[in-house]
Amino acid sequence: MSNLKQRVITALCLVTGFGVVLFLFSASAAALVFAVIAACAAWEWGGLMRQNQSARIMYALVLLLFLWQIHILSAALTPVLLAISVVFWLLIMPFWLWRKWTLRGNDFFGYLIGFLVILPMWVAMVFLYSVSPWMLLATMAIVWGADVGAYFTGRAFGRHKLAPAISPGKTWEGVAGALLGVGMYGVCLLIYLPVQGILRWGLLVLPLLTAVSVLGDLFESLLKRQAGIKDSSGLLPGHGGVLDRIDSLTSTLPLAALLLHFFI
Repeated sequence: MSNLKQRVITALCLVTGFGVVLFLFSASAAALVFAVIAACAAWEWGGLMRQNQSARIMYALVLLLFLWQIHILSAALTPVLLAISVVFWLLIMPFWLWRKWTLRGNDFFGYLIGFLVILPMWVAMVFLYSVSPWMLLATMAIVWGADVGAYFTGRAFGRHKLAPAISPGKTWEGVAGALLGVGMYGVCLLIYLPVQGILRWGLLVLPLLTAVSVLGDLFESLLKRQAGIKDSSGLLPGHGGVLDRIDSLTSTLPLAALLLHFFI
């Protein structure tokens, strides 16, 4: 089977499956599916730390245990975990990318960072879903719009490298395209959907969410380069791994959820 055919089939399965989860599953069932996604990402994170299979599985199971505990106490822990994540992405991550820190094998710090990346994303997904499945979908679409805009603009006009030592294919023109794509998405929301009240003002933070999505993308690119791998795994035929598909979501969803948490 050609790589393109694999990509198309996998994409169709993912879109269909995610749509079923969003609009046909109960809140508890959806949270469980989101937890499985997070566990797969944790298993891949262990690979970035060069851990053996047993350690990777154990790390994923420990993450699931934490998610279960958080689900029980979600009302109290949600804003705290989201705030910690936002501080990490906005204040620590730019410095991390500048210094190009690495993950070491069997290192508590590396496991902690994995939790800091994956766990708040799950919290954000559950919270946004609790507001509305459409809210979660609309927030994720910000990242997809940024990716599409960056891809086509970068290919057509890319000249100035964004971070050549981390991801040689990314350019500043691609970043501009991401901002343009998200801006067009925001305009469409204003024109075609009943975006009212505080959500209308919330569209003003779309450029910030786009910038944070770029940080998430660059961070995973850095870790894969340091680990000497192209994809985080082969779980998604034609698309690499789960982390390859959610890298920008790990940084964007917690910020969007935290902002929404304070304005609803």
